[in-house]
Amino acid sequence: MEILANLSLGFSTAFSLANLFYCFVGVVLGTLIGVLPGLGPVATIAMLLPVTFSFQPVTALIMLAGIFYGAQYGGSTTAILVNLPGEASSVITALDGHAMAKRGDAGKALATAAIGSFIAGTIATFLIALFAPPLADMALKFGPAEYFSLLVLGLVVSIVLAHGSLLHALGMIFLGLLLGIIGTDVNSGAERFTFGQPWLADGVNFVVLAMGMYGLGEIINNLEKKETRDVMAKKVSGLRLSWADFKQILAPIMRGTVVGSFLGILPGGGAVLSSFASYAVEKKLSKNPIPFGEGAIEGVAGPESANNAGSQTSFIPMLTLGIPSNPTMAIMIGAMMIHSIQPGPAVLTEQPALFWGLIASMWIGNFFLIVLNLPMIGLWVRLITAPYHLMFPVIIVFCAIGVISINNTEWDVFMMAFFGFAGYLFSKLECEPAPMLLGFILGPMMEEHLRRALLMSSGDFSVFVTRPLSATLLAVSLVAMVVVLLPAISKKREETFKE
Repeated sequence: MEILANLSLGFSTAFSLANLFYCFVGVVLGTLIGVLPGLGPVATIAMLLPVTFSFQPVTALIMLAGIFYGAQYGGSTTAILVNLPGEASSVITALDGHAMAKRGDAGKALATAAIGSFIAGTIATFLIALFAPPLADMALKFGPAEYFSLLVLGLVVSIVLAHGSLLHALGMIFLGLLLGIIGTDVNSGAERFTFGQPWLADGVNFVVLAMGMYGLGEIINNLEKKETRDVMAKKVSGLRLSWADFKQILAPIMRGTVVGSFLGILPGGGAVLSSFASYAVEKKLSKNPIPFGEGAIEGVAGPESANNAGSQTSFIPMLTLGIPSNPTMAIMIGAMMIHSIQPGPAVLTEQPALFWGLIASMWIGNFFLIVLNLPMIGLWVRLITAPYHLMFPVIIVFCAIGVISINNTEWDVFMMAFFGFAGYLFSKLECEPAPMLLGFILGPMMEEHLRRALLMSSGDFSVFVTRPLSATLLAVSLVAMVVVLLPAISKKREETFKE
């Protein structure tokens, strides 16, 4: 009965006029961002953070969350019609979705993606409501030593699941940790790594870093590409599935939901890893005479369900533990801090309307998406053909205005440009920026809990191994690193990510 009372509070919060409106705005923007290749939810949420400063915290989070899971819907449209995924999580959808479009089944592929995403999103939101409260209650029993060890585990798992070289991922983690300690030490008042520059005394601004790495960095990358956007279907028809089609996709949708719900919780997981894992599962289990990669409908149903489930269950560690499982959740934590909310288990007890209002809004947002997306396919098709050279100047101007509005200083714009160029270089060096962003967010939190634990133990470092839960978390971290460094495992990991 308690969960019913909590959901009642959530829906009463989410059904306020302002929250309904911004939920709608969020999912429409998310779909638009997913449809337009080259601008993902991370960059968009980073750009829109300054816009939300005047919002109520729950309203801001509802809109930003809508952008995230709405982008998973939109990304499938370009993947199916143009073979140009609008979102990284829709890359795998393009394999069979575009093949279906080429043989005249674009409507069936789009309907499958929309229905799968809706079912998975609905179930994943229920799982958040079910499992987040007990996890938050357990987290309230954590001390500083346990939190430090949990954050170490989060960073280790993000290294293990990062694409590309382990050495690159480790280097990006350390770079993020170093960037996170720039500024004035809150305990001693001493300036660290500021090089005597007063504009660095408050540290590197999170929005500036995120906009540079993911906004400008992506723009520079996209300007190098010369994709042709040959839309397979100017007018999409046949958006209704037959009962036989629905029976064929139901099992892949449920399996994709399970895979995505689990992987979404893991650091470094989320929508991208979920969609690829689901495709691998469906490829093993499929009995469809049409081979995968040539238009198998399961190759659309499974991954599209998994990426939506993964995007929504990634809110569980963010809301309950204050630990981001992917870059988007890191930005959501930044948004909470900007609104003076300390992420972690206390959110459930101190801000119940925010916690349950956000969960309830996900059901509402998924309903908006299924109602809006299929009728608006014609509009999305026209937007796909918009030349990128007309869009990127507007994006850059919007980024600059957003950054300078934070502290009213031109230094932030220069810093954004610097991180944009750095993001471009990292992509050329095959260094994924996600571990760096996680290190930047988690680093100051790790330092704080490390100091608290040592103060409580009078400087005794053994506190991290004498407390059972802390020792277990550190042991799991060590085992994960050792296992992934084994030559056989390391080689298999590289082959898997390459595939």
